[in-house]
Amino acid sequence: MTDSIVNIKHADVLFVIGSNTTEAHPVISLEMKKAVRKYRAKLILLDPREIELADFAFMHLRQRPGTDVAVLNAIAHVIIRDSLANLSFIEERTEGFEKFAESVKEWTPERAEAISGVPAQQIVDSAYLYAHASNAMIFWAMGITQHTTGTENVMACSNLALLAGQIGRPSTGLNPLRGQNNVQGACDMGGLPNVYPGYQPVADEIARAKFASGWGVEYDELSPKPGLTVTEITQGILEGRVKAVFVMGENPMLSDPNLSHVKDAFDNLDFLVCQDIFLNETGEHADVILPAAGFAEKAGTYTNTERRVQLIRPALDPPGEARADWAIILDLANRLGANWHYDGAADIFKEMATLTPSYAGMSHERLEHGGLQWPCPTPEHLGTPVLHIGKFTRGLGLFKVLDYRPPAELPDEEYPFLLSTGRILYHWHGGTMTRRSPGLDTIAPEAEAEIHPADAARLGISTGDLVRVFSRRGSVVAAARITRRSSPGMVFMTFHYAEAAVNLLTIDAVDPIAKIPEYKVCAVNIELLTQLTDKEFSHESESTRAVA
Repeated sequence: MTDSIVNIKHADVLFVIGSNTTEAHPVISLEMKKAVRKYRAKLILLDPREIELADFAFMHLRQRPGTDVAVLNAIAHVIIRDSLANLSFIEERTEGFEKFAESVKEWTPERAEAISGVPAQQIVDSAYLYAHASNAMIFWAMGITQHTTGTENVMACSNLALLAGQIGRPSTGLNPLRGQNNVQGACDMGGLPNVYPGYQPVADEIARAKFASGWGVEYDELSPKPGLTVTEITQGILEGRVKAVFVMGENPMLSDPNLSHVKDAFDNLDFLVCQDIFLNETGEHADVILPAAGFAEKAGTYTNTERRVQLIRPALDPPGEARADWAIILDLANRLGANWHYDGAADIFKEMATLTPSYAGMSHERLEHGGLQWPCPTPEHLGTPVLHIGKFTRGLGLFKVLDYRPPAELPDEEYPFLLSTGRILYHWHGGTMTRRSPGLDTIAPEAEAEIHPADAARLGISTGDLVRVFSRRGSVVAAARITRRSSPGMVFMTFHYAEAAVNLLTIDAVDPIAKIPEYKVCAVNIELLTQLTDKEFSHESESTRAVA
């Protein structure tokens, strides 16, 4: 986030795009609700489903999944056409405006309506509301990033913030709601294949020399070539380029797209190691399991969605042979001849801070007194609640020319429904932890396929009926949930249930820049389970179990 959670309540307008915030980020959603109820903020929701946040929305724009760029370009068109843009901000702090303005001339609200289904007048009203706000915040989550156009969707949000000058002040900005509890921290620490900690490129000679010196290795030992992303690893296995995989705290055999494809890959591995707190579907295929300590059993830091670094301390001893992740990695590295020496998490953090400018002023000792938001460049610095005040990191904010590209796979005669996937409040990700909670599993015990009443009536499906949902890649069986939350022609499912692994259905097409899979759009069909023969039902069940 470029801003802080505490500033949400002071915004005039909250523009939430592709985020089921009340279920995926319930704590932040409470701040949004407070802003609307107590402080009279107006909430614009751009989301295909009638999620709970729609009850708090001043306007709900229900776009067809995968058409976000069309809608956002049209909002930008209206802001420029009707002289609502913040021209002084644009002149002082941005570049590329002229080309961008020319590119959105043809993106009329009517054109966007034809593509997205969002009424043209709603697009106009949203443009006026956002541009006229004293302080407006844009929030987004995986509803716009998990597309083949995910990077462009985020760039379209950035264009709006630059256009209206809604960034670089409290209660404004671009605020991604990160999808996992420490994914921000993992990325900050170099958990991406193309950067060192602090987003310093592996291809940069100066950065590489700095890390070689800091780590006590030869410069030539650090490769300038970026590594593989998750989806590229799977493809690399199938092509014979990847022979062994080390999985930490992930479950690709349930959470990656096109699971049949993933299973074929993992079945071809020479060696698989899984380091985790529970045995999951991927662990079932592992040659070696390394038991790790849970969050309450180890020391370290977490960095949350607002860039706040927070210290954690062990409340329990790890069970059995489980150990902290750093201790396992240290032991493994030294057995491979690395000769590493660290006294604990604080020692590792200290080394990292010396090499990472945004964390340079932090230490475990300092974090004992409370969390700090990066960048925090010196021990005296108080942290940075709001980014880009006065100047952007790159100097000038860049407008990006974007055109609409449809999803990789759209419904057709054979697969007439559009499937989108997401989360529910009671379970998280692959259910490795939450489905071990008897209370949570009692509340949400089975996979459901959310179907609009009009589609259900036409297919003779009632709530609770078992249905088969199938795509070009596989099929699953789930209970039907008849609801108007999803639009006609759309099916929504979660990926929490191994016994109905929805990623058997999803497509492995990815964003060409970020390599994020298109989890949010693929073509499927549905049928009542009673239409299957006993033999077909047995085959469907066995197929699901084989992957799960």
